[in-house]
Amino acid sequence: MSTELYVPRGTAANARYTLDIDPERAGWTHSSLRILKLPPGGTHTFATGDSEWIVLPLEGAGTVRTEDKVFQLLGRETVFAGTSDFVYVPRDARAQIASGAGGRFALAGAKCERRLPARYGPAPEVPVEDRGSGTCARRVRNFASADAFECDRLIAVEVITPGGNWSSYPPHKHDETRPGEETELEEIYYFEIEGPNGFGYQRVFPSREGGSDVLAEVRTGDAVLVPDGWHGPSIAQPGHTMYYLNVMAGPGEERQWRICFHPDHTEGYR
Repeated sequence: MSTELYVPRGTAANARYTLDIDPERAGWTHSSLRILKLPPGGTHTFATGDSEWIVLPLEGAGTVRTEDKVFQLLGRETVFAGTSDFVYVPRDARAQIASGAGGRFALAGAKCERRLPARYGPAPEVPVEDRGSGTCARRVRNFASADAFECDRLIAVEVITPGGNWSSYPPHKHDETRPGEETELEEIYYFEIEGPNGFGYQRVFPSREGGSDVLAEVRTGDAVLVPDGWHGPSIAQPGHTMYYLNVMAGPGEERQWRICFHPDHTEGYR
C-alpha cells in the first residue's frame, strides 16, 4: 500500500498554505491545489504562471484583485453552509487575495494553454445535483464542472456526503483516453469533516498492474491523490458530514469528465 498518495494537512513548505500540491509534488503534469489561510486583514499575492486558477472561499469572505479588476467574494461560514461564489484567474497573471475578517481559500489550478479572461462565478448560478440514493446519497456542487463554467483544462466540483454514507460509489476510473467513453484526468480529493474528531476513509485501488493503491483515514485538511486507478468509496463517519473538493485536469484536448465504473460493483447503482 502506498502512503505517498495520502497528503496530510500541514505539509506545505509555504507557511501561508496548509496544503500545497503541484504537479511536481504529485508526480503528474496538470492538477494543483493550495489551501490558503489568511489572518484578519491578511493579504496574499501569487503569480499564476502557466496555470489557470479558481479562488474558492472555504470559510470567510474577501476580495480578489487581478488584471486591474477587483472581485468581491461573499464567501460562506463553512463549506457545509452551502455553495460559494468564486473567481477565475487566468494564466500569466498576478492575483492578490485579501480578507478583512480572515478566512480560508482553496486555490484550484491546472496547467493550460489558453488564456481566458478573469471573471466572477456567482453562488446562485452553481448547479447543484443530488446523486445516488439511500446510504449512497450525496450532493454535488458543480461550480466548475465541464458543463457549468468555462476553463481551458480545470474541472472542479464539491461533494457533500451525509454521515454514515458512501460517496464516490460505485468505484470508477478516468486514467486513459477512450473517445466517447473515458477521459484521462489526474484528480485531487481535499477533505473537511464536520464536527470535532470527525474522520472518513478514501479508497484507491489499481486498474492495472502496479497502479495506485491506498486506503487512507482522512480528517479536515487532508488530501488524497488519484493519478490513476479505481477510486471510491469515500466513506463518511456516522454523525459527521463529509465534504470533499475534487480538482481534475488532464492532457486530452477535450475538457470532459467521462468515467468508467468498476464492473464488479455496479449492480443496483446504474
